[in-house]
Amino acid sequence: MKIAVIGGGNIGGVLIQEIVRRRLARYVSLVDVKGPDLSKGKCLDIAEGAPIISSDVVVEGAKEYDVIAGADLVINTAGVPRAARPDGTIPTREELLATNLKITDAVSEGISKFCPKAIVISIANPLDAIVYRLNMNLKPSRERLMGMAGVLDSSRYRYFVAKEAGVSLENVEAIVLGGHGDDMLPIRSACRIAGMPVEKFVTAEKLDAIEARTRQAGGEVVKLLGSGSAFVSPAWAALEMAEAIIYDKKKIMPVCTQLKGEYGVDGLFIGVPVVLGAKGIEKIIVMDLTEKEKEAFAKSIASVKKSSDEVLSVAK
Repeated sequence: MKIAVIGGGNIGGVLIQEIVRRRLARYVSLVDVKGPDLSKGKCLDIAEGAPIISSDVVVEGAKEYDVIAGADLVINTAGVPRAARPDGTIPTREELLATNLKITDAVSEGISKFCPKAIVISIANPLDAIVYRLNMNLKPSRERLMGMAGVLDSSRYRYFVAKEAGVSLENVEAIVLGGHGDDMLPIRSACRIAGMPVEKFVTAEKLDAIEARTRQAGGEVVKLLGSGSAFVSPAWAALEMAEAIIYDKKKIMPVCTQLKGEYGVDGLFIGVPVVLGAKGIEKIIVMDLTEKEKEAFAKSIASVKKSSDEVLSVAK
């Protein structure tokens, strides 16, 4: 088993470190085309520490894409992150689109040339648009390309609910659907604490505030950091997906995937619950939503369509 990570920034660094620590593959490679030898430096640092944690994973970094040759699984993090402006405002994910599409085209070329049959998990923002562009370039089967968004957004939702309810994080089950942006949709009707409806523990007013915070959670971290964006939680979320694939768990989790009629959507990449296993996306699950949730989901779909149309416009 070989895992390739594209992009040697903060997320890529955590991914490589965790893959080696968790022994998720025999071989792992990191490619980053920028800087002196960023990827080589990070990989050498990890490799030199591997004897301490008794990990025989072979780790290699390079500036050229040939290092990812033969990878079974690719995790794409390549892109310019959001950073606070001097006035304190945060660029939207959509504002990063033009720059990150150029980077995505280079990523696509590398994957097509060196590991065209790999399953691809993409983290780079704006998430839905980048996955849409990867699909345009790679033209893979639907099960082999997905975006990481819902797992992270759902984790944030779970954390906020658990803290408000005063219960263990393990007791909270929650899911967030839609695009990875301000119109994402925390599904209150599916939120449970130890199997019981969340409303039993948290008031509707508090839930409104929690769901609003969930939608803005990425920007909240960016403002606190001052430079860069969240990196540990996105890496862990992508690894949650990777482990479901590597170990053929058949695990249900929210994933950005191409819909072909499900939820009344055709061709867009939207966050919905799927079954993840050895083949990648093995089944798409259509949830029963309340009327209010259906309206909010339609709004999120409209936002994703706008971003996807911008991708097409840039491509022309």
